[in-house]
Amino acid sequence: MKTKIIIGTRGSALALWQAEWVKAGLEKLSAGVQVELNRIKTTGDKILDVPLAKVGGKGLFVKEIEEALLDGSADIAVHSMKDVPTEFPSGLHLAVICEREDPRDAFISALKDGQFKSASFEGLPRGARIGTSSLRRSSQLLNKRPDLKIEQLRGNLNTRLRKLDEGGFDAIILAVAGVKRLGWQDRITEIIPPEISLPAIGQGAVGIETRIDDKIINSIISPLNHPETAICVRAERAVLKRLEGGCQVPIAAHARLHNGIITIDGLVGSITGDRIVKSRIEGSPDHAEELGLRLAESLLAMGAKEILDEVYSRYLPPIDGDISS
Repeated sequence: MKTKIIIGTRGSALALWQAEWVKAGLEKLSAGVQVELNRIKTTGDKILDVPLAKVGGKGLFVKEIEEALLDGSADIAVHSMKDVPTEFPSGLHLAVICEREDPRDAFISALKDGQFKSASFEGLPRGARIGTSSLRRSSQLLNKRPDLKIEQLRGNLNTRLRKLDEGGFDAIILAVAGVKRLGWQDRITEIIPPEISLPAIGQGAVGIETRIDDKIINSIISPLNHPETAICVRAERAVLKRLEGGCQVPIAAHARLHNGIITIDGLVGSITGDRIVKSRIEGSPDHAEELGLRLAESLLAMGAKEILDEVYSRYLPPIDGDISS
């Protein structure tokens, strides 16, 4: 049996938390397994002065890690699922989707004298400056509050919080999962309900990518798969794949299981938030990915294609693949 497993991971605090979490899980499963981390800088980590939507390209936060899998300098890759493309290089696959943390978005207000300046998203003053790097978030927030000034915010979580504390924004929007995992939940002013900001596809879930033919590794990590999370995330990713979208476009989908039924909400919006189409579908979790495809078809029938065509033609560079963010 293989006794050493090398995890390929990004070097951000959150990525390392996720890699260490998987490492602890593997060591608990197999006492004889030695796990090491290989920190890899991706294209998305290197380009910090340009909005991701303007960069284009495929797998900005995973490409170099996948190359490490293919050349053998990593045995598994640990990813935030919202960064994982819907297509994989030949020889690689998504082997495991771990249990999901809260998938929703967090509203984080600036502080004044130790108190939140704004108690909620709805309570923001007119013309407030909101920091986010996500077109999905900005589209939905502008749809509710067109008076807001959305400003680009890149960097890891502690960098984004520092920029907020330095007075650069009235509030910022982050993923609840990342904030909680790094122990900063006391900074969350409000968890934004999906009715206001539908989460990113795969948000809050950690995925493990491996070489298809590495039977030993695939066998060792298989107990880390969380069936309920995997069903929901794969349904969401089916929506993304059919819409041929990624982090460059305002696409959202959120699936959940309850009483043996899967419910999937989907959304496509314009950059300015003036046009948003939404749809919902329910059915058996045995047909989760098929339901995701049907939901995407419903969105396209409602005008999503026209919105996406305008987004690509007017705002974004051509892309050669998917990346969800």
